[in-house]
Amino acid sequence: MAKIKSKFDWRLLLLMPIPLLWALAGHYDKLHKLENILLDLRFRARGEITAPVKVFYADIDRDAVEQIGERPWDRAKFAEAARLLIEAGGAKGVGFDLVFSTLSHSLLVNQELDKAGNLALARLTRKYPQIVLAAFYSEGEALLINKSTRRSPLLRLGYLDREKNDVPELPGYPIVNPVSSASIGLIDFDYGLGGDETPRWAAAFAETIGPTYWNMGVQLACIELGVPPGSARRAGDSLEIVNPQDRVLRRIPVAFGQEIELNWFSRWKNDSLNPRTSLAEVLAFGKDLKSEDPAVKAKAETFFKQFPGTIVLIGPTDSLYQDLATTPFDSNPVPKVGAHGNLLKTIIAEQYLQRPRPWVLWVSVFGLTITVTTLTVVGGARGLLAKILAAFVLIGYVVASFYVFSKVQLVLPMAAPVNAAFTTGFMATIIQLIVEEKQKGRIKGIFSTYLAPTVVNSLIESGREPELGGHEAVITAYFSDIQSFSKFSELMPPSQLVELMNEYLTACTDIILEEMGTLDKYIGDAVVAMFGSPVPLPDHAYRACVTTIRVQNKIEELRQKWRSEGQKWPPIVHVLRARLGLNTGAAILGNMGSRTRLSYTMMGDNVNLAARMESGAKILGVYTMVADSTRVDCEKHCGDEITFRFLDKIKVVGKSMPVSVHEIVGYKEVLSQETFDCLGLHGQALERYFAQDWEGAIKLFERSAALEPNQPSKALAIESNPSLRMIDRCQYFRQHPPGAGWDGVFEMKDKG
Repeated sequence: MAKIKSKFDWRLLLLMPIPLLWALAGHYDKLHKLENILLDLRFRARGEITAPVKVFYADIDRDAVEQIGERPWDRAKFAEAARLLIEAGGAKGVGFDLVFSTLSHSLLVNQELDKAGNLALARLTRKYPQIVLAAFYSEGEALLINKSTRRSPLLRLGYLDREKNDVPELPGYPIVNPVSSASIGLIDFDYGLGGDETPRWAAAFAETIGPTYWNMGVQLACIELGVPPGSARRAGDSLEIVNPQDRVLRRIPVAFGQEIELNWFSRWKNDSLNPRTSLAEVLAFGKDLKSEDPAVKAKAETFFKQFPGTIVLIGPTDSLYQDLATTPFDSNPVPKVGAHGNLLKTIIAEQYLQRPRPWVLWVSVFGLTITVTTLTVVGGARGLLAKILAAFVLIGYVVASFYVFSKVQLVLPMAAPVNAAFTTGFMATIIQLIVEEKQKGRIKGIFSTYLAPTVVNSLIESGREPELGGHEAVITAYFSDIQSFSKFSELMPPSQLVELMNEYLTACTDIILEEMGTLDKYIGDAVVAMFGSPVPLPDHAYRACVTTIRVQNKIEELRQKWRSEGQKWPPIVHVLRARLGLNTGAAILGNMGSRTRLSYTMMGDNVNLAARMESGAKILGVYTMVADSTRVDCEKHCGDEITFRFLDKIKVVGKSMPVSVHEIVGYKEVLSQETFDCLGLHGQALERYFAQDWEGAIKLFERSAALEPNQPSKALAIESNPSLRMIDRCQYFRQHPPGAGWDGVFEMKDKG
């Protein structure tokens, strides 16, 4: 068969517009939605983090509304709640995520009561400047009510002349002084810059013909840092919070001269990172502080001990008010008031999201694309390895993007580079396949039948067509089976059983293939494999023995993993065990089946004996049992690297000649002295056993039984061990002596 040659095809240069288009799309913010999805995945991979500020939420939920009443809400209730939080609770500051605007005024409300509520809130805000009231540019709502719009003066949109900028919707007089912005906090988010419905960016300030209005998060940060609200100033590409001595307490990086990007610290429903209570409880426990009942008063005092040193955010949380939005941690909309808490945490913790320079996008797009595409089109013997490496490069960039985000909050571009590299590499592969299709015409028929990959490769190299038939060769046959598998089927639904078996079989098969074994077939939970064919391996017995050790170790890792997953799996999965059997000898190997569907497999007496090693392991109390031929061949190549334990001379069903069988104990260098002591005692006991000294054998087996690595345990699904099995047999022979002509061979009555 002609060897397929591979060379770089100049037509691949025609693919360069693909990464160029992706780079342009990223540069002009056309991939916002996809980038936001990838950013949210990075938040979730990073996990929830803490901040050096305690933010507490007082929810305006249904219980609170029952006390406050329907809109327009009685402002006196809010004034009382804020007073209690500061005076009784010791809160450092209180922020209201709702605007006490005149737009919410109604002629149906008692005007005297409305006026009294406004005055109560006004008096409290003048007494406590650490109470921040909300203002916002509600373009939609203002348009409906006032027939005019209040546009947010975003610098990135060209609103540079403060004398022409709109004033935000403010709390009505007398709640605040319209010419003062000290205790006012903007609650707008720049969804146009964010690109979706998640609050991601917030304008740090709004410059108007009157005062400069600061964002709610900035105002609360001032309070947390011990300076009055409004203690902020612009400083080039940053915003600074300063104390009266002009010392910079926080330097906040801003984009477009104005925008702060939120770093999200946790999901909304996290009681440890986002403690909350209902505003109804604040008011109710406030009343209880005046109770003459000591128990009631004490309970109220305990309630208010939650608030010392906290920043409390009061905002609507009931879905009825539709003040909800998704977050990177919350796929379902949650109250927007949490966004203000996260902005405050971002400033205080100084964990700002970092955006790289624009040139990083272009370098990452073309660098990743050229690397992946070059590796993708490599052909010949190194083609598969190169394509795997290309996949690793692509995955490596993704992993690196997640890693640097979790460590330093750096948001590397992902959508454009990864899509550019993937699509260009994919198209390059298609071109390569088309170019090579004519050269591969002869082997198309090979892939219409099912063959092992190694067999297919040998046929491609030799040019032979698949044909029925076989040949004899010496191999090592491998069989494995899960202990008590029928119980798994009874205790688990089909979908879960399939998931378990896929994970188990994948782990076992990967090890077999890594040790150059060939998978023959799966029979339910059983794995059948061979070592030494179709690719000849001089050390096939050694590789098969290594495989059994690795498989048993891997099963232990899987057991630990399944236990760590808690209630996902029934207890029987936590103690899953498998028995493995090996035998080395001549077998018939080749393509078996029909002329339209072939299977490369093995058959013969030595293959059947390997199956008996696996099934008979239970009778002798071990989990890996091999015939003596395997041990001998293995030790030819590894010496005493692997420790074997002689178990017995047995005669399996269907064979007239006895076979010496052994347990693979493990690598010699990792076995404990206790295990070696056990093996020594077990060997001495076997000598007494074959001499028909039942009492002497029992005493030695009892000593070795105490040192056995596998001690019987119902909790661990360990039924027995070799020493205990031999004690039972000695006790039987003590009652039923085999006689002088006994040759020491144990005859199995069934297949295991």
